[in-house]
Amino acid sequence: MRSSRLFKMLFEDAESGILVLLDPDKLPRKQVAHVVERVSGYKRVRAILVGTSLLMSTDFVEFTKMVKDAADVPVVLFPGGVHQVSPYADAILFLSVISGRNPELLIGEQVRMAPFVRKYGLEVIPTAYMLVESGNIPSVEFITHTMPIPRDKTDIAVAHAMAAEMLGFKLIYLEAGSGAKYPVPPEMIRAVHNAVDIPVIVGGGLRDPNAIELAFEAGAKHVVIGTAIEEDQNFLEVIDR
Repeated sequence: MRSSRLFKMLFEDAESGILVLLDPDKLPRKQVAHVVERVSGYKRVRAILVGTSLLMSTDFVEFTKMVKDAADVPVVLFPGGVHQVSPYADAILFLSVISGRNPELLIGEQVRMAPFVRKYGLEVIPTAYMLVESGNIPSVEFITHTMPIPRDKTDIAVAHAMAAEMLGFKLIYLEAGSGAKYPVPPEMIRAVHNAVDIPVIVGGGLRDPNAIELAFEAGAKHVVIGTAIEEDQNFLEVIDR
């Protein structure tokens, strides 16, 4: 496997910024190059994530190659399962849904992915994925059969994050889910950030600049933006400063 060079560059050396999430099921192939070139040009964009909770497309590998060919920033896989592994990426967030108790998402899918990740030589970023209650039922909650951490139970989130760090994870991902009604509460982000010495990234429900800046102020290393860009490709212009 590749060294941890990219992890160091993205999560240790880089200033806080934006990770753009591209959903293969929602981006028309004719628009891939244009969208990728455009988002790559924003100064706060640190990387492009590729992945989705439920993959309907049959050309994931080809889609990733299109993204990589057009990108001026690193391309990182954000896989919802074994079918979302591609050699045309720089790294993979090797996710374990530690907020749930579904063994398939804790270790099952990872076992099936591991041979492909090793074969493709992807840089592995062990990531503790924590789903947080968002005011509705996002796709990831339904697909993973996992109960999210209640929004007002910050202590539970902190304990999960501490355990993740002790288990050797390199990254905490606090996720409200795609299309979330509410983002992860800033007080939860701050508490988790203060409890661990590994980076925290935050996604889901971040549809306005104020919510994004609150996440940064609370300690998020990077924020993940997907739905807001799907709905308005000019969204990044407002927050790219």
